Amino acid sequence: MNKTFATLSLTALAFAASSAFAAGEPVIGLITKTETNPFFVKMKEGAQAEAKKLGAKLMSASGKKDGDTAAQITAIENMVTAGAKTILITSSGDAILPAVKKAQAKGVQVIALDSPFEGADALFATDNYKAGVLIGQYAKEALGGKPAKIAMLDLFPGHPVGAQRHNGFMSGFGLKANDAKSNELSSTPETVCAGDTDGNQAKGQTTMENCLQKDPGINVVYTINEPAAAGAYNALKKAGKEKGVIVVSVDGGCAGIADVGKGVIAATSQQYPLKMASMGVAAGVEYAKSGKKSSGYVDTGVTLIAANAVKGVDSKDVKVGTELCWGKK
Repeated sequence: MNKTFATLSLTALAFAASSAFAAGEPVIGLITKTETNPFFVKMKEGAQAEAKKLGAKLMSASGKKDGDTAAQITAIENMVTAGAKTILITSSGDAILPAVKKAQAKGVQVIALDSPFEGADALFATDNYKAGVLIGQYAKEALGGKPAKIAMLDLFPGHPVGAQRHNGFMSGFGLKANDAKSNELSSTPETVCAGDTDGNQAKGQTTMENCLQKDPGINVVYTINEPAAAGAYNALKKAGKEKGVIVVSVDGGCAGIADVGKGVIAATSQQYPLKMASMGVAAGVEYAKSGKKSSGYVDTGVTLIAANAVKGVDSKDVKVGTELCWGKK
């Protein structure tokens, strides 16, 4: 297992932990899927701010890309060795579960942020199915009764967040779809193309280019997140089709909201990673002080942001989206 993927080495983590305990600070770990996606960058910033506010020591690590469970496993092991008593994880997949169980057996509280996984003590996250439903409802109404030809730009197979957003979108659009508990991606005749993006812009563009080759008449594009949406838009623009296609997404980051204002994205479901992270750190501090673990699911909220409102679908405008992006207010 390659341990260089973790942001902090075992030695650095151990030193940080020993220094923290010497100062009486609770030690909390944060493991994100990547360190480049703006969503996770903001999550880390939120965790750092809350740790400073509450007098905790934060360790952080990430994978090289979405799906890099090997790096996340290494990070869990390193953080446990270094003395973290709470670890916050945005899971890249179920391969981390044995490492999570081993950590919990040693008294470590493990909290899922954004992405649910089996056995987590608690989950602080967006209702991702609802996020999908909102953009599905918007796209349906914005299409104005025209026959739908939909491209589905997904994350990768089997991930619960990807499945919930995908199936939620289809449900919101009025198509037959699996429920929020399913990790299987629904498909109907209206979904003329689907492909994985790993949540990044380059693969989003490539997948959209492939979809346009398969069916140049695509008029709705669902995207797993805003980097993938930016890639899809680049492909549409390159093909001269950017004006006639409705692109919807999830995240509501500051750059994504700016893209809504520019017409790159028609609507996006805004989520709040700063809130997830700050709640996770606060839960870690509480556990260190009282021994009381968090439990259950806490919905951190979702808001539909659109430049142009449509009938029957509640949304907020770009000004509100900008004020709220990443949960900064």
